[in-house]
Amino acid sequence: METKFKILLVDDEQDFIEPIAFWLEAKGYSVRMALNGEDGLKLIEQETPDIVLLDINMPVMNGTDTLKNIRIKHQTLPVIMITAELEQLPIFQDLGISGFFPKGGTLTQLEQLLDPVIRIHARMKPSK
Repeated sequence: METKFKILLVDDEQDFIEPIAFWLEAKGYSVRMALNGEDGLKLIEQETPDIVLLDINMPVMNGTDTLKNIRIKHQTLPVIMITAELEQLPIFQDLGISGFFPKGGTLTQLEQLLDPVIRIHARMKPSK
């Protein structure tokens, strides 16, 4: 049996991530959610996801610090930043993000962003 592609959503706005999680699960993905960067890092250590969708502005630990911590142990883990603040994009590109999803974006836009990242990651992922 094929393992489901694992996606971690890290965002403090439950009203924002719950519909996305529902949509991703309906598409066949395994989805975990965290409401801040610190909890997101704990989930990554418990069971490394295949991709992370990470908000920038969160309490406890913001997206910038979370991404820096992810890169310490997981240099190649695909991370897509969720943001309305495009002026911060160069900082995240330097930390190796796979893309960004605007806070007001549509599910179609998210799918167009996820598809190539997932295809590339699936080819690079060692088979178990």
